[in-house]
Amino acid sequence: MIVTAESCTGGLIAGALTEVPGSSDVVDRGFVTYSNAAKTQMLGVEAETLAAHGAVSEEVAAEMATGALQHSQSQYAISVTGIAGPGGSEHKPEGLVCFGLAGPRGLRIETVEFGAIGRSQVRMATVEHALRMLMAALRA
Repeated sequence: MIVTAESCTGGLIAGALTEVPGSSDVVDRGFVTYSNAAKTQMLGVEAETLAAHGAVSEEVAAEMATGALQHSQSQYAISVTGIAGPGGSEHKPEGLVCFGLAGPRGLRIETVEFGAIGRSQVRMATVEHALRMLMAALRA
């Protein structure tokens, strides 16, 4: 079973997974935690982690993924948090997305800089990357 924990994609990963007929056999649930409060309340992301690293960080992506596993009936969790744009900063530019993947083999986190390609394109690239991460984990 798979659970998603999404911020910058607003549920698009869960939407892509459930687009497939029969997905109810493998998709448990999805968390859309756009605000910091939602990340804390729904996934157990620590307020200290958010304060120290910001919502767009590998540390938060990791806590989102592990929290999603703890609050579901799933064996795999994929999480994303990023800056879809417009905007960003010198240290966290538009197109920066942090991913977390938790499962039976542990936790994997990574950051991808898609660049300032536009909000919709960043979100779609994030979905595609997250699905590739899930597929690789399921095949391993």
